[in-house]
Amino acid sequence: MKLLLLVVGMVLIVEGLPYAVAPEKMKEWLTKLQELPLSTMRFFGFFSLGLGLLICWLVQSSALFN
Repeated sequence: MKLLLLVVGMVLIVEGLPYAVAPEKMKEWLTKLQELPLSTMRFFGFFSLGLGLLICWLVQSSALFN
């Protein structure tokens, strides 16, 4: 449970940092994001999900991070 809460905290830090540091740029990016086709957004979503799963699997199965 402790690890889960740490991960949630780190995700919130990474997600909140751009909004705190450059809110004007984030508004521009969100405007550009609305113009992207749904298929492109879906592709990047699945790509990020797969990359995240791959990283988690590699870290869990590797002896490098012990």
